[in-house]
Amino acid sequence: MKYTTLPNTTIKVSKICLGTMTFGQQNTQAEGHAQMNYALEQGVNFFDTAEMYSVPANKDTYGSTEKIIGTWLQETGKRDQIVLASKIAGPNPNFTYMREKNDFSPSSIQYALDQSLQRLQTDYIDLYQLHWPERKTNFFGQRGFKMQDDAWEDNIQAVLETLQNCIQQGKIKHIGLSNETPWGMMRFLEESKYHNLPLIKTIQNPYSLLNRLFENGSSEVCLRENVGLLAYSPMAFGVLSGKFLTGESHPKARITLFPQFSRYNSPQSTEATRLYQEIATQNGLTLTQLALAFVEQQSFVTSTIIGATTQEQLQENIATIKTTLTDDVLQAIDAVHARIPDPAP
Repeated sequence: MKYTTLPNTTIKVSKICLGTMTFGQQNTQAEGHAQMNYALEQGVNFFDTAEMYSVPANKDTYGSTEKIIGTWLQETGKRDQIVLASKIAGPNPNFTYMREKNDFSPSSIQYALDQSLQRLQTDYIDLYQLHWPERKTNFFGQRGFKMQDDAWEDNIQAVLETLQNCIQQGKIKHIGLSNETPWGMMRFLEESKYHNLPLIKTIQNPYSLLNRLFENGSSEVCLRENVGLLAYSPMAFGVLSGKFLTGESHPKARITLFPQFSRYNSPQSTEATRLYQEIATQNGLTLTQLALAFVEQQSFVTSTIIGATTQEQLQENIATIKTTLTDDVLQAIDAVHARIPDPAP
């Protein structure tokens, strides 16, 4: 395994992070425990979850992923061997079952954090992230920004003050963002610097061969301000394994089980995937190796969040840390990207 540190900390994290959002629906507790055991054996010490998981979110499985991680922590006693990240959900009218208000007010943050700690059966979370902004902006597949009627008032200083209080309580160590824009990152950094408040250490956004929008603005913020990207969906819900190019049915695949997740299903995504498959084949690689190694090699990526529903997928994904793409391969990738840029924003 390869390691780095969370930016502006001394915390060592693996360059591959185990994503867990399938635990509780697509994966049972026993399967989730098996994944965590194998990942740790392979040197993966960084686990990511969220209060709203498993996915797709619903009232019946709310918090199920954190509960599965919590039982693993209790049974193994290995809390000190992992770096644990979780998230508080932002506003969503469908998530009224989570708490009285889905916002980032002091009471909401404190309540959500305490509930996560209880489910995880731990006293602290290493990295606590805001899952998406309170304001209306372009995330979750929206291309481009359009000003909308929005009741949100800038409360970023107050949010940071609340998170600072949680750090002082010993309940979290560091903070991060998710599904944020360059403007959002800079506002948080600005308030931190002017008011001596905790700095965001990471941002968790989508990044893959089919979605490189992070390179447009956000990557520069990361590099200049020392914020690390935790890249999620690097396999585009399994599309970048190439398995959907064969014409075979995959009844247990995420995009088959949950057709509402259509982000990576466009004809342009399929064509780009086919071209990336050709590059992989020509260079003696699997498409999985090409897709994950591409993300892992980016200088602004702190860790690549992988997810799997089978042990075989997990083994293949973790093993890609040994793959290094040559300059010729990277140039071939860029040529496809120029032809079909960001088909899955």
